[in-house]
Amino acid sequence: MKFLIILGDGMADEPISRLGNKTPLQAAHTPYMDLLARKGRSGMLDTIPLGMHPGSEIANLSVLGYDVPRVYEGRGVLEAASIGVDVLPGEMAMRCNLVSIDGDWLKNHSAGHISTPEATELMLFLQQKLGDDVFSFFPGVSYRNLLKMKNGNKNIDCTPPHDIPEKPFRPHLIRPKDNSATKTADALNALIFKSQEILKDHPVNKKRLAEGKDPANSIWPWSPGYRPDMKPLIEMFPVRGGAVISAVDLIRGIGVYAGLEVIHVEGATGLYDTNYEGKARAALDALREKDFVFLHIEASDEAGHEGDADLKIKTIEYLDARIVKPIFEETSTWHAPVTIAVLPDHPTPCAIRTHTRDPIPFLIYRNGIEPDSVQVYDEFAARAGFYGLLKGDEFMKNLFAPL
Repeated sequence: MKFLIILGDGMADEPISRLGNKTPLQAAHTPYMDLLARKGRSGMLDTIPLGMHPGSEIANLSVLGYDVPRVYEGRGVLEAASIGVDVLPGEMAMRCNLVSIDGDWLKNHSAGHISTPEATELMLFLQQKLGDDVFSFFPGVSYRNLLKMKNGNKNIDCTPPHDIPEKPFRPHLIRPKDNSATKTADALNALIFKSQEILKDHPVNKKRLAEGKDPANSIWPWSPGYRPDMKPLIEMFPVRGGAVISAVDLIRGIGVYAGLEVIHVEGATGLYDTNYEGKARAALDALREKDFVFLHIEASDEAGHEGDADLKIKTIEYLDARIVKPIFEETSTWHAPVTIAVLPDHPTPCAIRTHTRDPIPFLIYRNGIEPDSVQVYDEFAARAGFYGLLKGDEFMKNLFAPL
């Protein structure tokens, strides 16, 4: 038996009045996800443990069956694993967004979806100007980059920048949770303001402004942590090996700690223009060799953060037509049976442009499974599904459960 998870990041949403009170998932034309819902079983999954922030790192670890409160150490250290940066004892890793600041406002969390070559140039410049015995900057993909701090205290309150688009940024600067972390918070906030001083006149930003694009004129460090203690999936579930496919360093880093092979796909951008066909082909090729593949598609989440419902519908339809369709049609001809699951990690409602902690809909299909009564795949139909509401590692246990 082979197992494939197709995860449309942030795909779930809330009803939107101009869509006839439908969610983007309900409004989208998704014949193949609906087909799998009819032929399979559906349910809802609570991916955010009580008291934890509804971030993609939390939700994806939860989907994969990890005890998140025990293993979670922040997003930065996961992304460090993806780009090959070791996090040593005494070092704290943080996601380091390049963001666009307009006066006292955080205009957007992605510096206008800055390109990776531009972001790399800026991160190397930051390392040259601000890197020292305490701080080190590392380029990642687009606005998603990495900061390491020696002897940092992770007991700080950091606001994810995608939670505060078009809001004043100063009230959301880093705050210590107790007196032990005051020095760390003060040093990081000082670093933010230093970055603004040196980035504003950088040639990359001058060029972007001349082209009518948002500048990457500030860093925004968040999600601190140390090296996590995570078991590989082969020690947790009945799989002999697996792979992860994603354009996002966070997901690749989770894959590294989960013992999965990281497969890079040329043209994978994390946006609506990502190489859907290449990702589908890579997943099919990996499934021929391995028991388990985790295929992550970021585009719907980015559309949600932009508050663009039409774009979100398009990304969902692309997922259905360019990922789910070719994978289902080809695996249906294989001698080896394949179990396919489809789900998001969390909702990213267009109305509020950030993540929520609401349970998400999922489906599990394999040839021979006894279907439930659900006929379509969306946030409301799945509530009547066979699995009900699952939590913790229950989704993964049901994914691998025999018929």
